[in-house]
Amino acid sequence: MREPALTGRDGLLETARDAMAAHRAVLFHGPAGIGRSSLLGTLLRQLPPAAHVLRCAPASEDAALPYVGLIDLLAVVPRGVLDGLPPEPGAALRAALLRGREPSGAHSRLAVRIALLEVLRRLADAGGVLLVVDDLQWLDGPSAEVLAFAMRRLDGADVRMIAAERVPDGEQPERLRCCPPGTAELPVPPLPTSTVTRLLRAATGADLPPPVLRAIQRTAAGNPLYALELARAVLREGAPESPDGPLPVPRRLRTPLLDRFRTLPEPVRRTLLVCSAAARPTLTVLHAAGLAGAAAHLSAAERLGVAGTDGSGAVRFRHPLIRAAVYADATAHARREAHAVLAAAVTEPVEQARHLALAHPHEDEATAATLLAAAASARRRGAPGAAAELAVLAARRTPADRPAEQAERWLAAADYACDAGQRAEADRAARIVLEGSDSPPQRVRARLVLLRNAGQALEGTGSLIEEGLHDAAQDPVLKARLYHWAALRGLLRGELAQAAGHAERAAAAGDSADRAGALTTLARIRSLAGRAAEADAALTAALNLLGGADGGPESRALVRMRAVLALDSDRVAEAHTQITELLRTTEGLAGVEDRLAGLVVLTRVQVRSGDCRRALRTAARCTRLLTESGVESAPALYAAALAATAGGAPQEARRLAERAVRASEADGDRLFLLRALAVLGQAALLSGDTPGAAAAVEALRRVKEIGAAMCAADPPLLQWYGDLAEALVMLGETDAAGSVIQEAHRLAANPPGSVFAALERAEGLREAALGRAKSGAALLRRSADRLRELPLPLELVRTLIALGAVERRGRHRNAARAALTEALETARVCGAAPLEARSAEELARLDAVERGGGPELTATEARIAALVGGGATNREVAAELFISVKTVEGTLSRVYRKFGVRSRTALAHAMAVGPLGASVTPISSKLPSARRELGPRVVDIPG
Repeated sequence: MREPALTGRDGLLETARDAMAAHRAVLFHGPAGIGRSSLLGTLLRQLPPAAHVLRCAPASEDAALPYVGLIDLLAVVPRGVLDGLPPEPGAALRAALLRGREPSGAHSRLAVRIALLEVLRRLADAGGVLLVVDDLQWLDGPSAEVLAFAMRRLDGADVRMIAAERVPDGEQPERLRCCPPGTAELPVPPLPTSTVTRLLRAATGADLPPPVLRAIQRTAAGNPLYALELARAVLREGAPESPDGPLPVPRRLRTPLLDRFRTLPEPVRRTLLVCSAAARPTLTVLHAAGLAGAAAHLSAAERLGVAGTDGSGAVRFRHPLIRAAVYADATAHARREAHAVLAAAVTEPVEQARHLALAHPHEDEATAATLLAAAASARRRGAPGAAAELAVLAARRTPADRPAEQAERWLAAADYACDAGQRAEADRAARIVLEGSDSPPQRVRARLVLLRNAGQALEGTGSLIEEGLHDAAQDPVLKARLYHWAALRGLLRGELAQAAGHAERAAAAGDSADRAGALTTLARIRSLAGRAAEADAALTAALNLLGGADGGPESRALVRMRAVLALDSDRVAEAHTQITELLRTTEGLAGVEDRLAGLVVLTRVQVRSGDCRRALRTAARCTRLLTESGVESAPALYAAALAATAGGAPQEARRLAERAVRASEADGDRLFLLRALAVLGQAALLSGDTPGAAAAVEALRRVKEIGAAMCAADPPLLQWYGDLAEALVMLGETDAAGSVIQEAHRLAANPPGSVFAALERAEGLREAALGRAKSGAALLRRSADRLRELPLPLELVRTLIALGAVERRGRHRNAARAALTEALETARVCGAAPLEARSAEELARLDAVERGGGPELTATEARIAALVGGGATNREVAAELFISVKTVEGTLSRVYRKFGVRSRTALAHAMAVGPLGASVTPISSKLPSARRELGPRVVDIPG
């Protein structure tokens, strides 16, 4: 396994190898634990072998021993080299190596220096020397002086050197003089947080909870050794009671970190302990805590490099781990005293409550009540994570003889943790209530938290709902909430009829907010079934219950649903206004689920409106939320895939869509499975080639099958039917494409214009593929005209590309150029990189035709012609292209007509003598820069 300290260091090692080639000497420097020694050892193994490798790695206790470094360096030097030195330098060196009397006096010390210089020159002449000195800071003084003398006088000799020196953060190496002139100084930087996460997972084999992982990253500050030791301490001793509390610091880390701290007077150490316990230590806070001499104490600490103050009076420890070590090194009594004085000194309610809890780590009702009040205050201010932490502390401080109050506090902690996206913490708190409470209503509320905490993964939650209905038998409000969850579960499973029934039962009981929520879900179900009027009626009823769209937190799902319905009805500007206003007004107040749901809708709106650059940024915000919560989210992955399909790289879009498909399948979420499969099909379709079309058909046929099983007929589904028909046409499956288009028209009761435009585009391509280019072009022009009246520029670009290709094959080159030029310019304005590249490809094909090319073939025709011309049988062609033999035969007949031949042999001859490739193959070298710019547009997701 790779050494943990080398994780993320490939670039630095490459720089070091280049520096050795150019300068022949490298000095790694950085603080303890940063990985200098590992880098030195790895670089040594990667360098070409040297005839003579002289090594030393002194320890701190060696620094006071004269010439011990020199003894180590020369330990492997052949005795004959030492014996062959001139008499006086030889005697002085033997004395330094403890083979004679220790050199004394300036003359003898000079003789030792000359002796080492002569040894290095002789070894260099005999095949070269590589000096390796680790922990240069511990090299004893006499050895350092001898080495520095020699290094300045080795010009032209074949002597190389790699060294490492421990240097405090922000400082420069002090032993550079011991290295040859021109040595490359390479500071070893902290690791980025993503690399630290990978390192910890690989080294410990454990996935730490996100709050603990963030605390380790914050405390280690990119130092791999510190991060590993902290992680192992947490796994061994457990996480701190408070997620923001100091981590356990192992004694072997504390001892070297605190060697200077422990020399300070007791009052100074007490001041620093209070600083380590404070969330934001300042001189003002310290004075309020009664530490009158704080400024002088911090000056003394600053002189020793432990901690100090900046211009604003804020206290800064030299490294975050020193702060954690100071706290960990104190006794429990001293820590409680520090928190007690801080509780009296700070005025911010959340911080004050946290200090109060840590000052009284025992059951106390007054402390528990104060903590719960602070938790509610934190949630109102948009800090659900802090609220969850305080509510947990409140539950733990609640006396055991108050079980009902304790359960209520655990339920509050679970709710707040859900808001913060802390799923593990929410699950833990809810299950404490579910397993320990004697109150049926409390157990039902715990199940409701667990249902909410499941996110999209409601497949396995049937027992939670059934058992909850049993416990809620006498409470109609709780029963209504459970029926609402049954409706959501049915919706995600694609059981629309059952879901509608549960939603109607939920809407008939409960308070206004619960009924409005159930009606909003009912609207989604009706919309998915293609019953737009009933969906609008349900939303109107929900609005009336809440008194309008400004009905507080309960109205958020309703506003999102209104935006989705507006988007599906081609009212893109209306949808954009609604969702952006919702996100603006709920910033900092909504929980992770609400924010993610809003951002997913915003991504959809931005893609539909052709704002691809903003869609990529919005999808990246979804990714950050996913990373912070530490869970895999099918909606977030879908948003990233959708944005990448519109404005990024098709291959990346397909990768993200495949992840979204897997996540939806794991959750049992057929609703987002439909969307993920659809975007997977669209990304494959954008490739414009036969394999892409085959992959698109595979994904989109699943969409059609799932939609049919759900009895779904909403506008997005009907547009995906159009995508499937297009992919089938690309494969030559024109009969199957016609059936798909006819079925979509049967399902479409009163679809918006975008659905007609998508089906017209597919029908136009099918007509052209059947040899009816004129009627195909007419349908495509009608589709384009319809889309010009709608704010859907990407759909327009797709239609214009199709129209350009059909017109080109019909030899209407001016019309083809006009359509493709409009497509290229529109795609470029939108930032739609894949469509921009497709437009450029088609224009390049047109240019090739105008220069004089062979017959115009579709991509599928060209692929089949090439395979048949190369000697493949019809069955082999069908297997290669994932199409039927019948399709190959029909397509081949059209190819024969276009070439004017009647046999496979004649086709092979015509292809051999004609410039077929120029007319059917994209000419990448002639494309605009859009093709080359696809890489930087990729949206990435960790995990």
